[in-house]
Amino acid sequence: MNDSEKLSDEEIVEKVRSNDQELYSVIVERYQHKLLRYATNLIKDEHKSVDVVQESFIKAFVNLNSFDAGKKFSSWIYRIVHNEAMNNVKKYPKEVPLLDGVDFQSDENIENDFEQKETVARVEKCLREMPLLYSEPLTLLSIEEKSYTEISDILRIPMGTVATRIRRAKILMKHICQKNQ
Repeated sequence: MNDSEKLSDEEIVEKVRSNDQELYSVIVERYQHKLLRYATNLIKDEHKSVDVVQESFIKAFVNLNSFDAGKKFSSWIYRIVHNEAMNNVKKYPKEVPLLDGVDFQSDENIENDFEQKETVARVEKCLREMPLLYSEPLTLLSIEEKSYTEISDILRIPMGTVATRIRRAKILMKHICQKNQ
C-alpha cells in the first residue's frame, strides 16, 4: 500500500488542488466501480452509465476548487453522478434497456448461486418498476450502503424526507415484489 492510499478523500483533494494532479487517479480508482453501479441502477443501461461516470469524474476534477472540504467528498461525487444520470434520464426518457445478467463469484454449489442470481434479478425487476423518487434513496441505502445523512446530501432533500421516502419505498417494494411472484 503506498502513502496515497492511506490518505482520506479530502486529503487527496487538497493535494490535487495544490498541483499534485496525478493523485486524482486514486480518487477515480476508489470510486469508479461504486459510481458505475449507482449510475447503472439509475439509468438501467450499463453503456450509458459508463459515459455518465466518466463525465462526472471530469466535471468533479474541473470543479474541484468548488468542493467544500468541510463535507464528505463521497457525497459530493455521488451528487455529480446523480445530476449527470438525471440529465441522461431526461434526454432519453422512452428508452428502457434491459440490464445484462449479474455475475456472482461463489465457492458454493451451483444451486445456491442460481438462487442468489434469481433473487437479485427479482429485486432489480421490482426496483425498475418503482418510481425513481423511491427507488433512488432505497438503492443508495441498500446497495450503495450510504447513511441517511449522505443520502440527504446526495439528493439534496431533508433527512426526514429521506426517511419517509425509504419507508414508503420499502412498502412499495414489498407490494411490487409480491405482485410479481
